[in-house]
Amino acid sequence: MNYLKNSMTNQNKITKLITHNGSFHADDIFACAALSLVLEKNKQSFEIIRIRDKDTIEAGDYVFDVGGIYDEEKNRFDHHQKGGVGSRNGIEYSSFGLVWKKFGTGLCRPERVSSIIEKRLVAPIDAFDNGLDLVENKYDISPYFIDHFFLSMIPTWREDSLSKDEMFLKSVEIAKEILSREIIQAQDSVLGEEKVISIYQNTKDKRIIILDKDYSYEYVLNKFLEPLLVVYPRTSDNSWGVKAVREDPKTFKNRKDFPENWGGLRDEELQKITGVADAVFCHRGLFMAVAKTKDGAIKLAQIAVES
Repeated sequence: MNYLKNSMTNQNKITKLITHNGSFHADDIFACAALSLVLEKNKQSFEIIRIRDKDTIEAGDYVFDVGGIYDEEKNRFDHHQKGGVGSRNGIEYSSFGLVWKKFGTGLCRPERVSSIIEKRLVAPIDAFDNGLDLVENKYDISPYFIDHFFLSMIPTWREDSLSKDEMFLKSVEIAKEILSREIIQAQDSVLGEEKVISIYQNTKDKRIIILDKDYSYEYVLNKFLEPLLVVYPRTSDNSWGVKAVREDPKTFKNRKDFPENWGGLRDEELQKITGVADAVFCHRGLFMAVAKTKDGAIKLAQIAVES
């Protein structure tokens, strides 16, 4: 019996999280991470047990990716039974999806954040675990998914000194950090959308949107037809950036490229060709330019829009 203990308080009752032992995948790792975050939020003590013993599984408080039962009310979240346990948008649930379906909203505020995480992280992991390809390979290489990282955490045949249980627990801690960061990113993105929409609505020339903070704007501005370029403050170096709005946030095709002869130019070269005294850089991909000041960035945007 393999116990991986994680006690949060001195409560008498320790909640048991049960999953299978042996190898692991992103779905059971993230299911465990999500449940851990729920219990930590509620200040509950818990331990993670990786085992296939039937009696231990039946006695578990939360059972995921093992046991052959899906029963949300009883906190049973297996998906390996014949016929599966349902799907959404053509993607069958894995253990992570089933756990998120019940507990995702409780971890996220506002509620819409849970749906964003579902689409961005949960459903892709479910798809991978169920053998569903979400992308088509165009080249003799494949995308590196988050699932591949966690597969790399499984000890190889040469790593006799490494325990799969220890590597599972280490993976869960990494997954908790990833999930927590994705929740923060999604929450702030939702709040930022309201700001971006307000700025858009109050902008006269809607081809150039000037933001007062570096909000996530890609998806919200893509809903409107006019925006071509976005001016925003770069907090890393106190400069100002200009970025092209994509035709689709999931692709690299811009609605409007910067002038071709700007590509790759820096400092004096860019300043000379644009007439903008504090121009710093234009990416050779023609999707981004930088100036030292807000006025300089707006001038670069205006020139690019009219080019």
